[in-house]
Amino acid sequence: MTQAALPDRADAGGLGAAAGRWLFLRTHLVQGAIWVVLLVLTVVSTLISPVFLTTRNISTLLKQAASLGIVSVGQTLTILTGGIDLSVASVMALMSVVAASLMKGQNSLFLPVGLYCLAIATTIGLVNGLLVTRLKIPAFIATLGMILVVQGIRFVYTGGSPRGSIPPALRFIGGGMVGPVPAAVILWAVIVVVFVILMRRTTFGRRMYAVGGNRSAAHLSGVNVNGIIIAAYTLCSFLAGVAGLVYTGYNGFADNWLGRGFELNSIAAVVVGGTLFEGGRGGVVGTVAGVLIITILFNLVLLLGLDEEYQRIVKGVAIILAVAMYARMRARR
Repeated sequence: MTQAALPDRADAGGLGAAAGRWLFLRTHLVQGAIWVVLLVLTVVSTLISPVFLTTRNISTLLKQAASLGIVSVGQTLTILTGGIDLSVASVMALMSVVAASLMKGQNSLFLPVGLYCLAIATTIGLVNGLLVTRLKIPAFIATLGMILVVQGIRFVYTGGSPRGSIPPALRFIGGGMVGPVPAAVILWAVIVVVFVILMRRTTFGRRMYAVGGNRSAAHLSGVNVNGIIIAAYTLCSFLAGVAGLVYTGYNGFADNWLGRGFELNSIAAVVVGGTLFEGGRGGVVGTVAGVLIITILFNLVLLLGLDEEYQRIVKGVAIILAVAMYARMRARR
């Protein structure tokens, strides 16, 4: 009897292993689909506009993508935990006006003022996290309220008119080149690598996915759910602060409305990149592709001489198509 059962168990084990390999393959195919879309979009853009692949246009495109990319890394964290942060653009603008007024165009003040700005951004993220976890305010409402708070602080601080100037060091980070590569892209790449390792190789990253997948199960497993969520919002706002400084350096001046629209653009990039809006699945690598797709689409709209309002249409269509594509792929798994 025992001998007769052994072949059945072996067959079951083989089938289970095969099923596991097939699921692994299908998962990576879904994740890789966004890069295929990016490749196709690049080819199509090249055919539509001969200006697209010029050195100048690619350099400009990548500099613009870097700031959005840095914000989107942080937005990925909040969405992975089942949340959202609408205050990132307001944080960026606050960084712009504070940095310009305190740096006063002097390189010697770049580092201390930069750290001060990032401390402010981090504090805003911490408050967002506490509002969501301690006061149980929905993330959408909490961060929407934070937009108004930060806007008010910004206009009280500037009196409605930003002052000061941007030092050459910050201008270089935002718009300078290291050989053929924009300095901002190098910074973005470093941040991406750090957070890919953080999410894939550390206990913190695994716990973040667990919280996004099922908060109750994560809590029963001993995960500090509130701590993970607070960390996600804190890191998101910190990265928004970094992006605000980079984008200020790219523009070369302080702007009370710097980063306007980045809250929706970052969400679009994360969703297009394959991170589930309900949380628990996705990642930073897909977000990179999402950022490049969104930026290329916006760039193509301008190259074709269309009104900037068409970007809203492009953004909406991109989100709808991406969500529909991923939903269909998941249904077939």
